[in-house]
Amino acid sequence: MRGGAWSVDCDTVPPPILDPAQQARIDALLRDVPMLTELGRRFAGAGFELALVGGPVRDTLLGRGGQDWDFTSSARPDDIERVVSGWADATWDVGREFGTIGVRKGKAQIEITTYRSDVYDPESRKPQVAFGDTLEGDLSRRDFTVNAMALRLSDGAFVDPFDGLAALTARQLDTPVTATQSFDDDPLRMMRAARFVAQLGFEPSPAVVEAMTAQAERITIVSAERVRDEIDKLLCAVDPVPGLRLLVSSGIADHVLPELPALRLERDEHHRHKDVYEHSLTVLEQAIALEPRLGDGPDLVIRLAALLHDIGKPRTRRFQPGGTVTFHHHDVVGAKLTRKRMRALRYSNDVVEAVEKLVELHLRFHGYGSGEWTDSAVRRYVRDAGDELERLHVLTRADCTTRNARKAARLQRTYDDLERRIEVLSEAEELGAIRPDLDGNQIMAILDLPPGREVGEAYRFLLDLRMDRGPLGEEQATEALRAWFAARP
Repeated sequence: MRGGAWSVDCDTVPPPILDPAQQARIDALLRDVPMLTELGRRFAGAGFELALVGGPVRDTLLGRGGQDWDFTSSARPDDIERVVSGWADATWDVGREFGTIGVRKGKAQIEITTYRSDVYDPESRKPQVAFGDTLEGDLSRRDFTVNAMALRLSDGAFVDPFDGLAALTARQLDTPVTATQSFDDDPLRMMRAARFVAQLGFEPSPAVVEAMTAQAERITIVSAERVRDEIDKLLCAVDPVPGLRLLVSSGIADHVLPELPALRLERDEHHRHKDVYEHSLTVLEQAIALEPRLGDGPDLVIRLAALLHDIGKPRTRRFQPGGTVTFHHHDVVGAKLTRKRMRALRYSNDVVEAVEKLVELHLRFHGYGSGEWTDSAVRRYVRDAGDELERLHVLTRADCTTRNARKAARLQRTYDDLERRIEVLSEAEELGAIRPDLDGNQIMAILDLPPGREVGEAYRFLLDLRMDRGPLGEEQATEALRAWFAARP
């Protein structure tokens, strides 16, 4: 049977031994979350097993916090509803056909799923659901051994038939069944491997890497939305770069984010000692270090922009006499490629537009030389960045990866000066809401025009004038508008 659970003889598996710190964390979990033992007693009293499984067990042993509760049980869905009736505040069908019932108790929302022993279609990652009979059999269908550990709640026993604890101690990713079978059953697990490398700092086993490389193309049967969700989780991890490297080296990125591996061997015109691929990963790391400027927690938009900001370079590379290389307009080309890739991954319009804008503007700062910024240039910079100005500050600073300390210091001083100029002008002119000195209705009244194209042209003239000269006031703006209109061909 393809994808079936391995049979485990519990009598032959030595009981796992937790070290004192790990046992203390388990004890604290059961003490601090009384819901766990309450549920365990209810299910045991009705003749069923209930176990906490997967991420919550793993993270507890690692000393990581988390409130995502994942339970598995010998009870079937109807039995689960009956057992929690009178205890739960509400229940709902998360996916009854998959054996899952949702439960709310106070602020806690949990899912309880019947033991599974699924069979997978080789042309799809959707399983043919088959309920199982044992906890060990259910654990065998988990993605990685560190997620195939359980805490049986009737007696508090720690269950680890696939040596997940040893893998946890070694900080290694391995699979309960062979990696080839596991990824063949569910190719999305290959993306999860890269995500756990980024989130947990684990190393994939040689068998995992080998299977990912051999089966990379199978990721194409997974929906774009699910791939995107894994990319987001990976990028928002503590250290996404090792996970991204795994996606690239295994060949999976060729199918889900091909613009990233395409950056390898492309030389940056400013930093010829650096591969553009390596440069982009460094920019991502430096953007993450600057994220506190944007608020608390990971910022997906800035991380996407940092990773993708140079993807236009392969398309625009030109070799010049003397061995120099240019990438003219790679910002514009990169913005278009960014939009195309992000739409293929089904990102929301807001995220696509924000990342696209940042990629398109990431070179704008360098177009103003070494700091000779006019007030007009500052206004245009702020206007073009719009709501993404703070992120553009972060991306521009992160994009400096030169090893020349003097050059890096000069760039930092120049950008410091730009930010001060923006602050001063913002206080004086409210740069974030720049408008012409006259609105559309005033333009139509002054020029005696009906609504139409000419009004739009007049509005853009006044906006450009506002950018160049700052606030004029209604009288001067009217005079300039009349002169412009009279001089038109």
